[in-house]
Amino acid sequence: MAKIKWKPGTLLAPVPAVLVTSGTLEKPNVATVAWTGVVCSEPPMTYVSLRKSRYSHQLISQSGEFCINLTTGSLAKATDACGVYTGEKVNKIKAYSLTAEKAFCVSCPTLAQSPVSLECRVTEIKSLGSHDLFLAEIVSVDVDEQYVDEKGRLDLKRANLLAYSHGDYIQLGKKIGSFGYSVKKKKK
Repeated sequence: MAKIKWKPGTLLAPVPAVLVTSGTLEKPNVATVAWTGVVCSEPPMTYVSLRKSRYSHQLISQSGEFCINLTTGSLAKATDACGVYTGEKVNKIKAYSLTAEKAFCVSCPTLAQSPVSLECRVTEIKSLGSHDLFLAEIVSVDVDEQYVDEKGRLDLKRANLLAYSHGDYIQLGKKIGSFGYSVKKKKK
């Protein structure tokens, strides 16, 4: 099968579909972001890329903090809606029955419905053109205890995490291997 050449674009899939919280517990904001990821393990660092015109961009620029909240299949409709409307005009927390809760280390809230929330402090803002990249240190990982097994391990398979792929939301599911399984020696 032959490939065809397309113009350069942002076709990388799947990507996480996360809900990024900003603002304060008293005046919370939430936005859907698919342009995020991990950039370093020591210190643990992440990023979000936002258009300069977005309300979340303004709030994060002012506070220097945000939280990345992983989403699940049950959060799919709220995740989609939070990417359509602006928090400047709509209280999306209330409108989509989300629960803002106090974070451990930052002033902006996390979402109670999220299985994992990453509390982040911005270390650098890099202008990239249509978007600014907010590079941030992860200062706390907040895990819903229902996803921690009896041995203290995180079991996110049960969370039914959500991803975004070229216009579609996809619930992750079938495990096909674990890290290193392709080179693991067979037991004799």
